[in-house]
Amino acid sequence: MKTKTKFLGFLTFLALFVVVAFKPLEDKKTIVIDAGHGGYDVGADLYGFEEKAITETIAKRIKEQNNSADVEIVLIRDGDISMELKERVSIINNLKPDLVISLHVNSNSNMMANGVQAYVPANEIFKDKSKAIAEIIIDKIAATGNLVKRNTTEAPFYLLKNANCPIMTLEIGFLSNEKDRNYITSTKGQNEIASKILESVK
Repeated sequence: MKTKTKFLGFLTFLALFVVVAFKPLEDKKTIVIDAGHGGYDVGADLYGFEEKAITETIAKRIKEQNNSADVEIVLIRDGDISMELKERVSIINNLKPDLVISLHVNSNSNMMANGVQAYVPANEIFKDKSKAIAEIIIDKIAATGNLVKRNTTEAPFYLLKNANCPIMTLEIGFLSNEKDRNYITSTKGQNEIASKILESVK
Protein backbone atom coordinates (compact mmCIF):
# COMPACT_ATOMS: atom_id res chain seq x y z
CA MET A 1 0.00 0.00 0.00
CA LYS A 2 2.84 2.34 0.91
CA THR A 3 4.55 1.60 -2.39
CA LYS A 4 1.34 2.28 -4.31
CA THR A 5 0.86 5.60 -2.47
CA LYS A 6 4.44 6.63 -3.20
CA PHE A 7 4.00 5.67 -6.84
CA LEU A 8 0.79 7.71 -7.14
CA GLY A 9 2.54 10.63 -5.46
CA PHE A 10 5.37 10.35 -7.95
CA LEU A 11 2.94 10.31 -10.87
CA THR A 12 1.19 13.43 -9.54
CA PHE A 13 4.54 15.21 -9.19
CA LEU A 14 5.53 14.10 -12.68
CA ALA A 15 2.25 15.36 -14.14
CA LEU A 16 2.68 18.76 -12.45
CA PHE A 17 6.26 18.95 -13.67
CA VAL A 18 5.20 18.26 -17.25
CA VAL A 19 2.45 20.92 -17.07
CA VAL A 20 4.83 23.54 -15.66
CA ALA A 21 7.82 22.60 -17.81
CA PHE A 22 5.88 22.59 -21.05
CA LYS A 23 3.48 25.44 -20.35
CA PRO A 24 3.59 27.63 -23.47
CA LEU A 25 5.27 30.98 -22.92
CA GLU A 26 3.18 34.05 -23.60
CA ASP A 27 3.97 35.69 -26.89
CA LYS A 28 6.14 38.77 -26.89
CA LYS A 29 4.35 42.08 -27.02
CA THR A 30 4.97 43.60 -30.46
CA ILE A 31 5.04 47.38 -30.64
CA VAL A 32 5.32 49.00 -34.05
CA ILE A 33 6.86 52.47 -34.27
CA ASP A 34 6.01 54.38 -37.42
CA ALA A 35 8.35 57.32 -37.97
CA GLY A 36 6.11 59.77 -39.79
CA HIS A 37 6.99 61.08 -43.27
CA GLY A 38 10.36 60.23 -44.88
CA GLY A 39 12.14 60.59 -48.22
CA TYR A 40 10.61 63.32 -50.38
CA ASP A 41 7.94 63.90 -47.70
CA VAL A 42 9.76 65.96 -45.06
CA GLY A 43 6.70 66.88 -42.98
CA ALA A 44 6.99 70.06 -40.92
CA ASP A 45 10.06 72.01 -42.04
CA LEU A 46 11.02 75.00 -39.90
CA TYR A 47 14.18 76.73 -38.70
CA GLY A 48 16.42 74.16 -40.40
CA PHE A 49 14.70 71.16 -38.80
CA GLU A 50 12.64 68.53 -40.61
CA GLU A 51 9.91 66.45 -39.03
CA LYS A 52 10.99 63.28 -40.87
CA ALA A 53 14.46 63.38 -39.28
CA ILE A 54 13.14 64.00 -35.75
CA THR A 55 10.62 61.15 -35.91
CA GLU A 56 13.19 58.74 -37.37
CA THR A 57 15.73 59.55 -34.66
CA ILE A 58 13.25 59.07 -31.83
CA ALA A 59 11.95 55.83 -33.36
CA LYS A 60 15.52 54.46 -33.45
CA ARG A 61 16.14 55.58 -29.88
CA ILE A 62 13.05 53.66 -28.72
CA LYS A 63 14.39 50.49 -30.35
CA GLU A 64 17.93 51.04 -29.02
CA GLN A 65 16.72 51.63 -25.46
CA ASN A 66 14.53 48.54 -25.35
CA ASN A 67 16.12 45.87 -23.14
CA SER A 68 12.97 43.91 -22.33
CA ALA A 69 12.79 40.30 -23.47
CA ASP A 70 8.99 40.62 -23.39
CA VAL A 71 8.73 43.52 -25.83
CA GLU A 72 9.73 43.60 -29.47
CA ILE A 73 10.05 47.00 -31.13
CA VAL A 74 9.52 47.00 -34.89
CA LEU A 75 10.35 50.09 -36.95
CA ILE A 76 8.30 50.62 -40.11
CA ARG A 77 10.75 53.15 -41.52
CA ASP A 78 14.39 52.50 -40.66
CA GLY A 79 16.02 55.14 -42.84
CA ASP A 80 15.14 58.22 -44.87
CA ILE A 81 12.84 56.52 -47.36
CA SER A 82 9.50 57.45 -48.91
CA MET A 83 6.62 55.21 -47.92
CA GLU A 84 2.99 55.42 -48.95
CA LEU A 85 0.31 55.19 -46.27
CA LYS A 86 -1.10 52.03 -47.91
CA GLU A 87 2.32 50.39 -47.62
CA ARG A 88 2.54 51.27 -43.92
CA VAL A 89 -0.93 49.88 -43.27
CA SER A 90 -0.09 46.69 -45.14
CA ILE A 91 3.02 46.16 -42.98
CA ILE A 92 1.05 46.84 -39.80
CA ASN A 93 -1.80 44.49 -40.62
CA ASN A 94 0.56 41.70 -41.67
CA LEU A 95 2.47 42.02 -38.40
CA LYS A 96 -0.70 42.05 -36.26
CA PRO A 97 1.02 44.04 -33.47
CA ASP A 98 -0.28 44.83 -30.00
CA LEU A 99 0.11 48.55 -30.61
CA VAL A 100 1.22 51.06 -33.25
CA ILE A 101 2.63 54.49 -32.43
CA SER A 102 2.91 56.81 -35.42
CA LEU A 103 5.35 59.56 -34.45
CA HIS A 104 4.82 63.09 -35.72
CA VAL A 105 5.84 66.66 -34.93
CA ASN A 106 3.33 69.49 -34.84
CA SER A 107 3.43 72.97 -36.33
CA ASN A 108 1.12 75.96 -36.07
CA SER A 109 0.95 79.55 -37.32
CA ASN A 110 0.38 80.46 -33.68
CA MET A 111 3.89 80.17 -32.26
CA MET A 112 2.49 79.97 -28.72
CA ALA A 113 0.81 76.61 -29.47
CA ASN A 114 2.81 73.90 -27.74
CA GLY A 115 2.77 70.48 -26.10
CA VAL A 116 2.31 66.78 -26.72
CA GLN A 117 -0.98 65.31 -27.94
CA ALA A 118 -2.42 62.19 -29.55
CA TYR A 119 -5.06 61.16 -32.04
CA VAL A 120 -6.81 57.79 -31.88
CA PRO A 121 -9.22 55.88 -34.13
CA ALA A 122 -12.98 56.24 -33.85
CA ASN A 123 -13.25 52.47 -34.41
CA GLU A 124 -15.12 51.05 -31.39
CA ILE A 125 -12.92 47.93 -31.33
CA PHE A 126 -9.62 49.78 -30.84
CA LYS A 127 -10.59 53.27 -29.63
CA ASP A 128 -10.61 52.68 -25.86
CA LYS A 129 -7.33 50.78 -25.66
CA SER A 130 -5.62 53.23 -28.01
CA LYS A 131 -6.81 56.18 -25.94
CA ALA A 132 -5.83 54.60 -22.61
CA ILE A 133 -2.25 53.98 -23.74
CA ALA A 134 -2.01 57.35 -25.49
CA GLU A 135 -2.95 59.14 -22.27
CA ILE A 136 -0.34 57.19 -20.31
CA ILE A 137 2.33 58.20 -22.83
CA ILE A 138 1.26 61.85 -22.82
CA ASP A 139 1.23 61.94 -19.01
CA LYS A 140 4.73 60.47 -18.79
CA ILE A 141 6.20 62.82 -21.40
CA ALA A 142 4.46 65.86 -19.87
CA ALA A 143 5.71 64.85 -16.39
CA THR A 144 9.27 65.70 -17.48
CA GLY A 145 8.19 69.35 -17.43
CA ASN A 146 9.46 70.01 -20.95
CA LEU A 147 6.27 69.57 -22.98
CA VAL A 148 2.81 70.52 -21.76
CA LYS A 149 -0.01 68.01 -21.85
CA ARG A 150 -2.57 68.45 -24.59
CA ASN A 151 -5.64 66.34 -25.31
CA THR A 152 -6.29 62.95 -26.90
CA THR A 153 -8.97 63.04 -29.59
CA GLU A 154 -10.39 60.88 -32.36
CA ALA A 155 -9.30 61.59 -35.92
CA PRO A 156 -10.10 60.16 -39.38
CA PHE A 157 -6.46 59.74 -40.42
CA TYR A 158 -5.78 56.98 -42.96
CA LEU A 159 -3.55 54.93 -40.63
CA LEU A 160 -6.01 55.19 -37.76
CA LYS A 161 -8.94 54.15 -39.94
CA ASN A 162 -7.25 51.19 -41.62
CA ALA A 163 -4.95 49.58 -39.04
CA ASN A 164 -6.50 46.48 -37.44
CA CYS A 165 -5.04 47.04 -33.99
CA PRO A 166 -4.74 49.67 -31.25
CA ILE A 167 -2.98 52.67 -32.78
CA MET A 168 -2.28 56.35 -32.20
CA THR A 169 -0.74 59.32 -33.94
CA LEU A 170 1.52 60.91 -31.33
CA GLU A 171 2.41 64.57 -31.90
CA ILE A 172 5.55 65.15 -29.83
CA GLY A 173 5.72 68.93 -29.63
CA PHE A 174 5.60 71.91 -32.00
CA LEU A 175 8.49 72.88 -34.26
CA SER A 176 6.86 76.32 -34.46
CA ASN A 177 7.22 76.84 -30.69
CA GLU A 178 10.71 77.81 -29.52
CA LYS A 179 10.65 75.90 -26.21
CA ASP A 180 9.23 72.75 -27.79
CA ARG A 181 11.64 73.01 -30.72
CA ASN A 182 14.70 73.29 -28.49
CA TYR A 183 13.61 70.21 -26.57
CA ILE A 184 12.52 67.88 -29.39
CA THR A 185 15.62 68.61 -31.49
CA SER A 186 18.06 68.04 -28.61
CA THR A 187 19.74 64.71 -27.85
CA LYS A 188 18.47 64.92 -24.27
CA GLY A 189 14.91 65.59 -25.37
CA GLN A 190 14.85 62.85 -27.98
CA ASN A 191 16.31 60.30 -25.56
CA GLU A 192 13.83 61.32 -22.87
CA ILE A 193 10.81 61.10 -25.18
CA ALA A 194 11.95 57.67 -26.38
CA SER A 195 12.41 56.52 -22.80
CA LYS A 196 8.95 57.67 -21.69
CA ILE A 197 7.27 56.01 -24.68
CA LEU A 198 9.09 52.77 -23.92
CA GLU A 199 8.16 52.93 -20.23
CA SER A 200 4.51 53.32 -21.20
CA VAL A 201 4.26 50.27 -23.45
CA LYS A 202 6.13 47.68 -21.36
